[in-house]
Amino acid sequence: MPNVLSTPPLSPLRRAALPRLTPHLLSDTWREPAIGIVHLGLGSFHRAHQALYTEEAMLAEGGDWGICGVTLQGSVEKRDALVAQDGLYTVVERGPAGVRTTVARALREVLALPHDRARLFALLADARVRIVSLTVTEKGYCRDTRTGDIDREHAGVIADLAHPDAPVTVPGILTAALRQRRLAGIAPFTVMSCDNLAHNGAALRKVVCSYARLRDAALAEWIEAAVAFPSTMVDRIVPATTDADRVTASESLGLHDALPVPCEPFRQWVIEDTFPSGRPAWDRTSAQLVDDVLPFEIAKLRMLNGAHSTLAYLSMLAGFETIDVAIGHAPMHAFIHALMTHEIIPTLQANPAFDPHAYRDALLTRFANPALKHRCAQIAMDGSQKIPPRLLATIDARLQRHAPITGLALAVGAWFVFLRGQADDGTRYDISDPLAARLQGLARQVQPDAWAPGNEAALVDALLGCQDVFPPALAARADFRRPLIDAVRTLQAGARQAIANVHVHGV
Repeated sequence: MPNVLSTPPLSPLRRAALPRLTPHLLSDTWREPAIGIVHLGLGSFHRAHQALYTEEAMLAEGGDWGICGVTLQGSVEKRDALVAQDGLYTVVERGPAGVRTTVARALREVLALPHDRARLFALLADARVRIVSLTVTEKGYCRDTRTGDIDREHAGVIADLAHPDAPVTVPGILTAALRQRRLAGIAPFTVMSCDNLAHNGAALRKVVCSYARLRDAALAEWIEAAVAFPSTMVDRIVPATTDADRVTASESLGLHDALPVPCEPFRQWVIEDTFPSGRPAWDRTSAQLVDDVLPFEIAKLRMLNGAHSTLAYLSMLAGFETIDVAIGHAPMHAFIHALMTHEIIPTLQANPAFDPHAYRDALLTRFANPALKHRCAQIAMDGSQKIPPRLLATIDARLQRHAPITGLALAVGAWFVFLRGQADDGTRYDISDPLAARLQGLARQVQPDAWAPGNEAALVDALLGCQDVFPPALAARADFRRPLIDAVRTLQAGARQAIANVHVHGV
């Protein structure tokens, strides 16, 4: 047989290769910083967003703000892959103008719980660590959504209370770390939430303090008085990494990157400037340091995230795989435009620095980015955690004004129908949600085929009974229930027909 020449495997991305990667670096000037930030929840979003801002801040003004990223899923695969690359990875920005690849350097160490607990708590006790940031998604807060306090029935919380020195939950980790700093006489670190929660800093403070109160009332009082929990608003579309992203990174660098991060060119970060122990010079980057994040936060949650969830659930039913394809469907584009214009924008606070209609148009353009291929199934995950801040808060604001909620009801109704686990054409899909089994069980109490025509009212009543999603006062409102029933009934004819026929109007 003839000899077959094979391409030798690429060398891995390592810090030793940085001198020949200058075109892919934010700057060829770099001093390796000590660790000053511990980040819980080392997902793609943090690596494409806060880590880049932090590297830019250190390039602008120096400082030891290197990041230790911590994965919380129990797996060591991501840790080992990033450790093998000296914490380096490629950010692959995909936009209409093309692709840009940037090698990020701010990640100095990677840990995985529960395997690296001792090292994590050694870092959290180090006075040089002055910020602990989080991107753990809504479900990572272990909140009782009815009260905002810690969910005492959460399995992880129960385990943490039984074994407080070996915590597995975010509130348990933060409380244990703050306790050891208090006992050692070390100033507390600042705790910075970067998750999509309304008032995310205040929400995190409440859940941590309520957990700490179950352990030690004096500790809870100290955390309440001494620890800063600034709120933030983060914005960048970051899809899941694909093999195509790995090929793009490898071809661009001439090195193998196992964990590149794809994202859109757009990004935004608004930060409440409350950091008693100091912070990176984020104000020297494009981040906005403000006194009040709330107007930006509400606009992003309701417009971007609310529209994203609406697109996801309608698309899962209609058979659209990615957001750009979904928004490219003319009836869907018209519906999302009307939803934002007539039902969402009127609920936003007036802000001279913010033009909601320009924001709407920019979002529609971002959704249509053909280079991202943001999968609807990814956005549809964890609906029980996302629906309250993204859609129910807007619905409540509309109902308080006695305003119609036709479009918003169709969005929530689409989630109800999504829970049946199959698209309109019969294609089945997985549902990734911590309350999936419970919600489906409530629905099937109606009858085995709860989603069959004729069961709309019973299905809506059953799902509205889940108080971990729907506040009882909202669920009891007839002006909420009736549009939901109408929406579910409309969706029986198929999501595409429902989208084409819905009439959204405001008052």
